[in-house]
Formats: sequence, C-alpha cells, structure tokens
Amino acid sequence: MENSFKVIRIWNIPIGVHPSWFLIFALVTFSLATSLMPAEYPQLNSGMHWLLAAATSLVFFLSVLAHELGHAYLALRNKVPVKGISLFFFGGVAQITEEPRTPGMEFKIAIAGPLVSLALAVFFELVYLLEAEIPYLAAPSEYLARINLMLALFNMIPGFPLDGGRVFRSIVWKLSNNFKRSTEIAARIGQLVAFGFIGFGIYTALTAGFFNGLWFGFIGWFLLNAASSAYTQTAIQEKLEGITVEQVMQRNYPIVPGNMTLERLVQEEVMGQGNQAFVVNGFEPDRRSGLLTLNDIKRVPLQKWRFLTTEQVMIPWERLTKLNPDTSLLDALKKMEESGLIQVPVVSESRVEGLISRDQVLRYLRLRTELGV
Repeated sequence: MENSFKVIRIWNIPIGVHPSWFLIFALVTFSLATSLMPAEYPQLNSGMHWLLAAATSLVFFLSVLAHELGHAYLALRNKVPVKGISLFFFGGVAQITEEPRTPGMEFKIAIAGPLVSLALAVFFELVYLLEAEIPYLAAPSEYLARINLMLALFNMIPGFPLDGGRVFRSIVWKLSNNFKRSTEIAARIGQLVAFGFIGFGIYTALTAGFFNGLWFGFIGWFLLNAASSAYTQTAIQEKLEGITVEQVMQRNYPIVPGNMTLERLVQEEVMGQGNQAFVVNGFEPDRRSGLLTLNDIKRVPLQKWRFLTTEQVMIPWERLTKLNPDTSLLDALKKMEESGLIQVPVVSESRVEGLISRDQVLRYLRLRTELGV
C-alpha cells in the first residue's frame, strides 16, 4: 500500500496505516458504541460506551497486525524479504517481496497468520470465561474472541490470494511440481470465490440489508482484483525469467553537458526529442558526472529552470544505484522498486553501458505478448 504512512517498525519492518483504515476503524467503533456496548452495559453513559468501543476496535486492529506479523515472522525465518505491513480498509497486508521458493515454505508462511488469529481467539475466549464477572471486560473479550475466529476462518477460504488460497496453491504446487499451473488454478478458484461474494452481496442487499450486501460486494470486488493481479504478476515473472538487463537496456542514451540549463534541456531534449533520462557530462575525466531524470527536473520549481544547470540538479555518480549488464530483469525491477527509481544506469567496469527503465520493461513485455513469445 504505497499511500500508507509509517507509524512504527517491528523487526525492522515498517508498519503503515492507510487513510482508509480510519474509515473502517470509525465504522467498527460506531457499531460497537451504538449496539454491543449499550446492550451489555446499559448502566453506563454514552461516553463510556464510545470509550469501550474505541478500545475494543483498537485491540481488534492490533489483532489484525498480529495476524500479518505471523506471516512476516515466518517469511523472515525463511529469508524471504518483507517490505512492510499496512493496515487498510479490508484489514491488513504483509508486503512480501518475493514468492516462496518451495511449496513447504509457502505453506508455512501462509498458515502462520490464521494460526495467530486462532490463538488470539482462544486467548480472548479464555479471558471471557475466567473473568466474565469483571465489569467492562467480558463483552469486549467475547467480541474479540469471535472476531479473531472469524478472521482465521475467513482467511482460510481457498480463494487466492487469501491465506487459504495460498495454502491451496502450495498443496497443488507440491502435487504438480508446477508453480505457474498451481497459481493459475488457485487464481481461478479465487475468482470464483470473489464472484460468490459479489453474488451473495447483491442477494443480501435486495433481501436482508443494503449495507451488509454492499460490504460483501466490496469484499468480492477486492478479492477479484487481487486474484487477477496476483496471476498477472506471476505470468509477468515467468516471461521475464532468464532475461538480463543487457537484453532490454537502452544503449544509445542521451548525454548532456553539465552547464546546460534545465529550461534548455526541457525544450530541446524532453519536449523536442522525448528523452526522459540523461547522463550528465558523459563521465568525462575531471568533470563531475551523474544522472538526471524527468522526476529530478519536476522537483525543481518552474521559475528556477532558467538558472539551474543539469550538473546542479543531477544525482552524482557516487550516489547512483547501478546495475550490472548480467543482472536479471526481475532483480533489476525489484531493486528499482525498493529504491523508488524509474531509471537506473547499467555499468560495467565503471563505464555506462546503457540505461534501464520501468517503461522499457513494460514495452518489452508488450512486444513479447504481441509476438506471442
């Protein structure tokens, strides 16, 4: 979730909250404050109902975070990088940047989250049974036990990319020894599950309650998009397998002098030639060299373009993220994503061989798709 803002780091993993999380937090709190808490504690005033509701909602979302940390912990144990964890409208997601390398690894990472939720459900149920007489603790504990059990069961639905879908894929992968085929089967089942949620949502909206039906429909829509995206990502990875940066990079890159103003650069090279990345000074001896991209130019206020030069705005050579020509295209894309870059120089023995960009990779994929190779 790119729009999440970071609030804390756990195991060096950034934990983020997406703006949509505040909406669902408010809805859950409103529901508890106007229904469960007044029914369980009629002797309390509305302010206390809202306070208990907010505290219960917060613990619920901490439970969602614990669920995602379960995935993250097993991923890190298996040396699979975790980019971050985000809480958002539909719960949470651990951004695991690599596919598991074996079916067993995927099974362990996928099952970890539901097992954490199941353990929390048991914990909160024990709290409820042991401390049922403690004021203001019983109802929240029972609610949290039920909601964690529902979270565990919902995620075990065999609809990719839910945890259950990933568990299902790991089993098919183990039996077939074919990662792509197992992903395709899991994604298709995931789409069927999504259509089931959408259909049930429409039926519920027409017969029982519009809001509940809308909620099921949204879940179905989310799962449908997630399943399609996951399969597309796997198909892309397969097409890029074995392809190196050298096969795709732009060899004839534009070189501009360091004393060229941004205004002239934009007029002549960007607007005139359509170029978006430039090597400054061509790495000439005794000259400060670097790389300048369209994003670097856009960060400079328009009124300063006529005064600032390419050398003043460029990213200097020593600070550049660089790739070797024999780097796999998948690794290059991962490195660009982690660094937030759209263009990277390809360097061999301190000599720039070319430039690689995300747009070039997309064009390469489109050409392969059109040619059927």
